[in-house]
Amino acid sequence: MNDTKTMSPLVNLQGVRKSFGEHHVLKGIDLQVHAGQVLGLLGKNGAGKSTLINIMCGMIAADAGRVLIGGRNPARQSVGKIIGCAPQDIGLYPDLSVRQNLTSYGTIEGLSLREAHTRALEVMELLGLKAQADQGARSLSGGQRRRLHAGMAIMHRPKIIFMDEPTVGADVEARSKLLKAVRTLADEGAAVIYTSHYLTEFEELNADIAILDGGHIVASGTLDEIIREHARASVVVRFRGQTPAVSGWQATERGLEPVNEVIDPGHAIAALLAHPAVHGLTVDDIRIEKADLQSAYLSIIENKENHHAA
Repeated sequence: MNDTKTMSPLVNLQGVRKSFGEHHVLKGIDLQVHAGQVLGLLGKNGAGKSTLINIMCGMIAADAGRVLIGGRNPARQSVGKIIGCAPQDIGLYPDLSVRQNLTSYGTIEGLSLREAHTRALEVMELLGLKAQADQGARSLSGGQRRRLHAGMAIMHRPKIIFMDEPTVGADVEARSKLLKAVRTLADEGAAVIYTSHYLTEFEELNADIAILDGGHIVASGTLDEIIREHARASVVVRFRGQTPAVSGWQATERGLEPVNEVIDPGHAIAALLAHPAVHGLTVDDIRIEKADLQSAYLSIIENKENHHAA
Protein backbone atom coordinates (compact mmCIF):
# COMPACT_ATOMS: atom_id res chain seq x y z
CA MET A 1 0.00 0.00 0.00
CA ASN A 2 0.99 3.68 -0.18
CA ASP A 3 4.08 4.84 1.71
CA THR A 4 2.11 7.74 3.18
CA LYS A 5 0.39 5.24 5.46
CA THR A 6 3.01 6.06 8.07
CA MET A 7 1.05 9.33 8.46
CA SER A 8 -2.35 9.75 10.10
CA PRO A 9 -5.21 8.63 7.83
CA LEU A 10 -7.38 11.31 6.24
CA VAL A 11 -10.36 8.97 6.64
CA ASN A 12 -10.57 7.05 9.89
CA LEU A 13 -13.61 4.92 10.74
CA GLN A 14 -13.87 2.71 13.79
CA GLY A 15 -16.86 0.52 14.66
CA VAL A 16 -19.29 2.46 12.46
CA ARG A 17 -22.87 1.21 12.63
CA LYS A 18 -26.02 2.32 10.85
CA SER A 19 -29.54 0.93 10.79
CA PHE A 20 -32.76 2.00 9.13
CA GLY A 21 -35.50 0.64 11.32
CA GLU A 22 -34.86 -3.10 11.68
CA HIS A 23 -32.52 -3.15 8.70
CA HIS A 24 -28.92 -3.17 9.94
CA VAL A 25 -26.89 -1.82 7.02
CA LEU A 26 -23.49 -1.28 8.64
CA LYS A 27 -22.50 -3.52 11.54
CA GLY A 28 -19.14 -2.21 12.69
CA ILE A 29 -16.99 -0.77 9.91
CA ASP A 30 -13.29 -0.11 10.45
CA LEU A 31 -11.64 1.71 7.57
CA GLN A 32 -8.63 3.96 7.04
CA VAL A 33 -7.69 5.87 3.88
CA HIS A 34 -4.48 7.87 3.55
CA ALA A 35 -3.25 10.73 1.40
CA GLY A 36 -2.22 9.47 -2.04
CA GLN A 37 -4.33 6.32 -1.77
CA VAL A 38 -7.13 5.15 -4.06
CA LEU A 39 -9.41 2.84 -2.10
CA GLY A 40 -11.78 0.73 -4.16
CA LEU A 41 -14.93 0.06 -2.14
CA LEU A 42 -16.62 -3.05 -3.53
CA GLY A 43 -19.90 -4.72 -2.71
CA LYS A 44 -23.19 -5.89 -4.13
CA ASN A 45 -26.11 -3.53 -4.65
CA GLY A 46 -27.55 -2.87 -1.21
CA ALA A 47 -24.30 -3.74 0.59
CA GLY A 48 -24.19 -0.27 2.16
CA LYS A 49 -21.55 1.47 0.04
CA SER A 50 -23.63 4.59 -0.59
CA THR A 51 -24.74 4.69 3.04
CA LEU A 52 -21.11 4.57 4.15
CA ILE A 53 -20.15 7.36 1.74
CA ASN A 54 -23.09 9.48 2.93
CA ILE A 55 -21.87 9.08 6.51
CA MET A 56 -18.31 10.07 5.55
CA CYS A 57 -19.64 13.12 3.68
CA GLY A 58 -21.74 14.20 6.67
CA MET A 59 -25.05 13.74 4.86
CA ILE A 60 -26.31 11.27 7.46
CA ALA A 61 -25.01 10.42 10.93
CA ALA A 62 -23.77 7.04 12.07
CA ASP A 63 -25.69 5.38 14.89
CA ALA A 64 -22.48 4.38 16.63
CA GLY A 65 -18.74 4.36 16.12
CA ARG A 66 -16.07 6.92 15.36
CA VAL A 67 -15.97 8.88 12.08
CA LEU A 68 -13.07 11.24 11.42
CA ILE A 69 -12.73 12.94 8.04
CA GLY A 70 -9.58 15.03 7.90
CA GLY A 71 -9.62 14.94 11.71
CA ARG A 72 -13.22 16.19 11.90
CA ASN A 73 -16.46 14.51 12.86
CA PRO A 74 -18.70 15.24 9.82
CA ALA A 75 -21.85 14.85 11.91
CA ARG A 76 -20.79 17.81 14.05
CA GLN A 77 -18.27 19.80 12.02
CA SER A 78 -18.36 20.99 8.43
CA VAL A 79 -16.13 18.99 6.09
CA GLY A 80 -17.31 20.63 2.85
CA LYS A 81 -14.04 22.48 2.24
CA ILE A 82 -11.88 19.36 2.49
CA ILE A 83 -14.03 16.84 0.63
CA GLY A 84 -15.31 16.52 -2.90
CA CYS A 85 -18.17 14.19 -3.74
CA ALA A 86 -19.39 12.97 -7.12
CA PRO A 87 -22.49 10.89 -6.34
CA GLN A 88 -24.21 8.59 -8.81
CA ASP A 89 -26.86 11.14 -9.76
CA ILE A 90 -25.43 13.80 -12.05
CA GLY A 91 -25.98 17.39 -10.90
CA LEU A 92 -25.21 20.14 -13.42
CA TYR A 93 -26.55 23.55 -14.44
CA PRO A 94 -27.91 22.58 -17.88
CA ASP A 95 -28.15 26.12 -19.25
CA LEU A 96 -24.54 27.00 -18.34
CA SER A 97 -21.45 26.07 -20.33
CA VAL A 98 -18.82 23.64 -19.09
CA ARG A 99 -16.59 26.56 -18.06
CA GLN A 100 -19.46 28.33 -16.29
CA ASN A 101 -20.50 25.19 -14.42
CA LEU A 102 -16.98 24.74 -13.12
CA THR A 103 -16.31 28.38 -12.21
CA SER A 104 -19.71 28.77 -10.56
CA TYR A 105 -19.16 25.71 -8.41
CA GLY A 106 -15.63 26.85 -7.61
CA THR A 107 -16.89 30.19 -6.27
CA ILE A 108 -19.57 28.40 -4.26
CA GLU A 109 -16.75 26.40 -2.65
CA GLY A 110 -14.88 29.57 -1.72
CA LEU A 111 -12.56 30.23 -4.65
CA SER A 112 -12.20 33.79 -5.92
CA LEU A 113 -13.43 34.36 -9.47
CA ARG A 114 -9.82 34.54 -10.70
CA GLU A 115 -8.94 31.31 -8.87
CA ALA A 116 -12.07 29.62 -10.22
CA HIS A 117 -11.22 30.52 -13.83
CA THR A 118 -7.67 29.21 -13.42
CA ARG A 119 -8.80 26.04 -11.72
CA ALA A 120 -11.52 25.45 -14.34
CA LEU A 121 -8.87 25.42 -17.06
CA GLU A 122 -6.85 22.87 -15.06
CA VAL A 123 -9.88 20.65 -14.52
CA MET A 124 -10.95 20.80 -18.16
CA GLU A 125 -7.43 19.83 -19.19
CA LEU A 126 -7.37 16.99 -16.68
CA LEU A 127 -10.71 15.58 -17.85
CA GLY A 128 -10.37 16.24 -21.57
CA LEU A 129 -13.10 18.89 -21.72
CA LYS A 130 -11.20 21.87 -23.14
CA ALA A 131 -12.86 21.50 -26.55
CA GLN A 132 -16.28 21.71 -24.86
CA ALA A 133 -15.39 24.68 -22.61
CA ASP A 134 -18.06 26.98 -24.06
CA GLN A 135 -20.59 24.28 -24.90
CA GLY A 136 -23.80 24.16 -22.91
CA ALA A 137 -24.05 21.31 -20.42
CA ARG A 138 -27.44 20.37 -21.83
CA SER A 139 -25.88 19.44 -25.19
CA LEU A 140 -23.00 17.34 -23.82
CA SER A 141 -22.83 13.60 -24.39
CA GLY A 142 -23.45 11.29 -21.46
CA GLY A 143 -19.75 10.65 -21.00
CA GLN A 144 -18.94 14.37 -21.12
CA ARG A 145 -21.60 15.09 -18.50
CA ARG A 146 -20.06 12.42 -16.28
CA ARG A 147 -16.65 14.05 -16.60
CA LEU A 148 -18.04 17.52 -15.89
CA HIS A 149 -19.91 16.16 -12.86
CA ALA A 150 -16.64 14.73 -11.51
CA GLY A 151 -14.81 17.94 -12.36
CA MET A 152 -17.14 20.05 -10.25
CA ALA A 153 -16.37 17.84 -7.25
CA ILE A 154 -12.63 18.57 -7.49
CA MET A 155 -12.73 22.29 -8.31
CA HIS A 156 -11.70 23.35 -4.79
CA ARG A 157 -8.79 20.85 -4.62
CA PRO A 158 -10.29 18.71 -1.85
CA LYS A 159 -8.02 16.50 0.23
CA ILE A 160 -10.59 13.69 0.23
CA ILE A 161 -12.61 12.71 -2.85
CA PHE A 162 -15.60 10.39 -3.01
CA MET A 163 -16.57 8.99 -6.41
CA ASP A 164 -19.66 6.79 -6.28
CA GLU A 165 -19.87 4.82 -9.55
CA PRO A 166 -18.63 7.78 -11.64
CA THR A 167 -18.45 5.81 -14.90
CA VAL A 168 -22.01 4.43 -14.99
CA GLY A 169 -23.26 4.94 -18.53
CA ALA A 170 -19.98 6.52 -19.63
CA ASP A 171 -18.44 5.59 -22.97
CA VAL A 172 -14.98 4.09 -23.35
CA GLU A 173 -13.27 7.46 -23.83
CA ALA A 174 -14.99 9.05 -20.84
CA ARG A 175 -14.17 6.07 -18.64
CA SER A 176 -10.51 6.17 -19.64
CA LYS A 177 -10.19 9.90 -18.97
CA LEU A 178 -11.93 9.61 -15.61
CA LEU A 179 -9.66 6.80 -14.48
CA LYS A 180 -6.54 8.71 -15.50
CA ALA A 181 -7.85 11.75 -13.65
CA VAL A 182 -8.51 9.72 -10.48
CA ARG A 183 -4.98 8.30 -10.57
CA THR A 184 -3.56 11.81 -11.09
CA LEU A 185 -5.54 13.19 -8.15
CA ALA A 186 -4.17 10.48 -5.86
CA ASP A 187 -0.63 11.02 -7.15
CA GLU A 188 -1.03 14.69 -6.25
CA GLY A 189 -1.88 13.70 -2.65
CA ALA A 190 -5.64 13.30 -2.44
CA ALA A 191 -7.29 10.35 -0.72
CA VAL A 192 -9.83 8.87 -3.14
CA ILE A 193 -12.68 6.51 -2.21
CA TYR A 194 -14.00 4.97 -5.40
CA THR A 195 -16.92 2.63 -6.06
CA SER A 196 -17.74 0.82 -9.28
CA HIS A 197 -19.27 -2.40 -10.58
CA TYR A 198 -16.59 -2.52 -13.30
CA LEU A 199 -13.91 -4.46 -11.43
CA THR A 200 -11.31 -3.94 -14.14
CA GLU A 201 -11.33 -0.24 -13.22
CA PHE A 202 -9.78 -1.04 -9.84
CA GLU A 203 -7.04 -2.98 -11.62
CA GLU A 204 -6.39 -0.03 -13.95
CA LEU A 205 -6.21 2.28 -10.93
CA ASN A 206 -4.04 -0.18 -8.97
CA ALA A 207 -6.39 0.62 -6.12
CA ASP A 208 -6.30 -0.81 -2.64
CA ILE A 209 -9.43 -2.86 -1.99
CA ALA A 210 -12.08 -3.09 0.72
CA ILE A 211 -15.01 -5.45 0.17
CA LEU A 212 -18.25 -4.71 1.99
CA ASP A 213 -20.71 -7.55 2.54
CA GLY A 214 -23.34 -8.23 5.18
CA GLY A 215 -22.58 -4.96 6.94
CA HIS A 216 -18.89 -5.79 7.43
CA ILE A 217 -15.60 -5.27 5.62
CA VAL A 218 -14.95 -8.93 4.79
CA ALA A 219 -11.62 -8.47 3.01
CA SER A 220 -9.14 -5.65 2.53
CA GLY A 221 -5.62 -5.14 1.27
CA THR A 222 -3.66 -4.16 -1.79
CA LEU A 223 -4.88 -5.36 -5.15
CA ASP A 224 -2.03 -7.89 -5.32
CA GLU A 225 -2.76 -9.17 -1.81
CA ILE A 226 -6.46 -9.68 -2.52
CA ILE A 227 -5.77 -11.52 -5.78
CA ARG A 228 -2.96 -13.62 -4.33
CA GLU A 229 -5.01 -14.68 -1.30
CA HIS A 230 -8.43 -15.20 -2.83
CA ALA A 231 -8.23 -15.64 -6.62
CA ARG A 232 -7.36 -18.70 -8.66
CA ALA A 233 -6.69 -19.27 -12.31
CA SER A 234 -9.48 -21.01 -14.19
CA VAL A 235 -8.82 -23.73 -16.77
CA VAL A 236 -11.62 -25.35 -18.78
CA VAL A 237 -11.11 -27.98 -21.48
CA ARG A 238 -14.12 -29.08 -23.49
CA PHE A 239 -14.07 -32.25 -25.58
CA ARG A 240 -16.42 -33.18 -28.39
CA GLY A 241 -18.85 -35.83 -27.26
CA GLN A 242 -18.57 -37.40 -23.80
CA THR A 243 -16.37 -35.73 -21.18
CA PRO A 244 -13.63 -38.17 -20.09
CA ALA A 245 -13.00 -39.16 -16.48
CA VAL A 246 -9.51 -38.01 -15.49
CA SER A 247 -8.03 -38.09 -12.00
CA GLY A 248 -7.58 -34.55 -10.64
CA TRP A 249 -10.18 -33.13 -13.02
CA GLN A 250 -13.93 -32.76 -12.63
CA ALA A 251 -16.72 -32.59 -15.19
CA THR A 252 -18.77 -29.38 -14.98
CA GLU A 253 -21.34 -27.79 -17.26
CA ARG A 254 -18.50 -25.79 -18.83
CA GLY A 255 -16.29 -28.84 -19.51
CA LEU A 256 -13.39 -30.45 -17.66
CA GLU A 257 -11.91 -28.35 -14.86
CA PRO A 258 -9.09 -29.03 -12.35
CA VAL A 259 -10.20 -30.07 -8.88
CA ASN A 260 -7.39 -28.15 -7.19
CA GLU A 261 -5.86 -24.74 -7.83
CA VAL A 262 -3.72 -24.55 -10.94
CA ILE A 263 -0.37 -22.80 -10.62
CA ASP A 264 0.81 -23.46 -14.17
CA PRO A 265 -2.17 -23.72 -16.57
CA GLY A 266 -0.01 -24.66 -19.55
CA HIS A 267 1.61 -27.58 -17.75
CA ALA A 268 -1.77 -28.78 -16.43
CA ILE A 269 -3.31 -28.77 -19.92
CA ALA A 270 -0.30 -30.59 -21.43
CA ALA A 271 -0.56 -33.29 -18.75
CA LEU A 272 -4.29 -33.65 -19.39
CA LEU A 273 -3.89 -34.06 -23.13
CA ALA A 274 -1.20 -36.68 -22.58
CA HIS A 275 -3.50 -38.74 -20.33
CA PRO A 276 -4.63 -42.09 -21.81
CA ALA A 277 -8.28 -41.28 -21.07
CA VAL A 278 -8.31 -38.50 -23.67
CA HIS A 279 -6.52 -40.34 -26.47
CA GLY A 280 -8.58 -40.26 -29.65
CA LEU A 281 -10.86 -37.50 -28.37
CA THR A 282 -11.26 -34.17 -30.13
CA VAL A 283 -10.75 -30.95 -28.16
CA ASP A 284 -13.47 -28.42 -28.90
CA ASP A 285 -12.22 -25.58 -26.72
CA ILE A 286 -9.54 -24.68 -24.19
CA ARG A 287 -10.17 -21.68 -22.01
CA ILE A 288 -7.69 -20.16 -19.54
CA GLU A 289 -8.72 -17.30 -17.26
CA LYS A 290 -5.99 -15.74 -15.15
CA ALA A 291 -6.42 -15.01 -11.47
CA ASP A 292 -7.84 -11.49 -11.23
CA LEU A 293 -9.92 -9.24 -9.01
CA GLN A 294 -13.21 -10.57 -10.35
CA SER A 295 -12.38 -14.17 -9.46
CA ALA A 296 -11.09 -13.03 -6.04
CA TYR A 297 -14.24 -11.00 -5.37
CA LEU A 298 -16.57 -13.84 -6.38
CA SER A 299 -14.59 -16.26 -4.21
CA ILE A 300 -14.83 -13.98 -1.19
CA ILE A 301 -18.56 -13.38 -1.59
CA GLU A 302 -19.24 -17.07 -2.27
CA ASN A 303 -17.27 -18.16 0.80
CA LYS A 304 -19.15 -15.60 2.90
CA GLU A 305 -22.52 -16.88 1.65
CA ASN A 306 -21.52 -20.49 2.27
CA HIS A 307 -20.43 -19.58 5.78
CA HIS A 308 -23.82 -18.00 6.54
CA ALA A 309 -25.64 -21.01 5.07
CA ALA A 310 -23.64 -23.52 7.13
